[in-house]
Amino acid sequence: MDALMTDNVAERIMAAIRDVQKNMTKLNIMVMGKTGAGKSTLINNVFSRNLAQTGIGKPVTQSIRKYEIEDFPLAIYDTPGLELGGENAIDELLKESKEVLAKGAMRGISESIHCIWYCVSTPSHRFEEAEVEFIKKFLDEANEFCVPVIIVLTQSYSKKDAKALMSEIEKENLNVVQIVPVLASDVDIDEDYVIKAYGLDTLIDIVNNVIPEALRNTLAAVQKANLKMKLRKANAIVATAAAAAAATGAIPIPFTDAAVLVPEQIGMIASITAVFGIPIEKATLTALLSATIGTVGTTVMGKTVVSGLLKMIPGVGTVAGGVISASVAAALTAALGEAYIAIMMMVSKGEMSVSELDTDEGKAKIASIFKSKLGLKRNAKGKPVDEEEE
Repeated sequence: MDALMTDNVAERIMAAIRDVQKNMTKLNIMVMGKTGAGKSTLINNVFSRNLAQTGIGKPVTQSIRKYEIEDFPLAIYDTPGLELGGENAIDELLKESKEVLAKGAMRGISESIHCIWYCVSTPSHRFEEAEVEFIKKFLDEANEFCVPVIIVLTQSYSKKDAKALMSEIEKENLNVVQIVPVLASDVDIDEDYVIKAYGLDTLIDIVNNVIPEALRNTLAAVQKANLKMKLRKANAIVATAAAAAAATGAIPIPFTDAAVLVPEQIGMIASITAVFGIPIEKATLTALLSATIGTVGTTVMGKTVVSGLLKMIPGVGTVAGGVISASVAAALTAALGEAYIAIMMMVSKGEMSVSELDTDEGKAKIASIFKSKLGLKRNAKGKPVDEEEE
């Protein structure tokens, strides 16, 4: 595939990525808690952008600020550190939080508060009576607008202490979704002992269960704490695209060479990119294209497929009458999607950087993964046969 064609396809994918991201409904989360509860650390370790470090935020009331980044479908409503000593300050915060909840409810799903995290620091070892009273009053407001509340036990270095504090809070029978102990980031005790972060993936799973269906793809995209969720979403995207390719029926060869990728494949790559939330440049997509659909010649579904790519697929080898069957189209689509997911997972885990994908070594890695996916035996819908019973 020549450079001009590759550039054209990469630009089409970039446009599709922008469309997918633009159409995501914004997720709005309110975060509350006493001063020193670790709200900023929690936010910055859950989400893929550091919203808590983006400046002063936009004031939405006298005390509550909204943090967001352009073209990133997430907003964090940050309340001031709760100080339980002054009744007037508490009443004012209750009033302002209700104002935010009410305005959001009137403006529709993109402006509503979808979930509230109330943070309690585990090392405090106590749940003060004044805090209990505040939460009960606040829960009445949240429930009025059907906003789910999760109590997050932050800075839970000791799981034993977290369990004890959780038991204490549970005695209050608060109307919350769940109490979740977390340690947002690894903690170095000394050079030989590190307390590993935990609980953030559980928190994200709980949020996923309580927010509207329309926001679940957004959550998967903006969070970085639960890679299994991203993987599930991405695999579902590939399955849908492969099934669509199979349903299309036989595809003539050349596909054509000018098209290179069918719309299902372009949409698939765009949607996977959005799910992983990794900023991708056109150069990276160009590397992907040249290392996969350009591996043995021109296009995945172009002329050289006959003598190249199809020979890698078990049970194919030749093409009769100048057409690719629906099952082969599904297999090619699935292999491309699975290879892209594997690369995105490597980047997400820090095993490879985005910039490395455009190097000779990176392209070789992409090509190797793609060929291995092509070599899998698949059913008519492109699914590997060894996964059919899973």
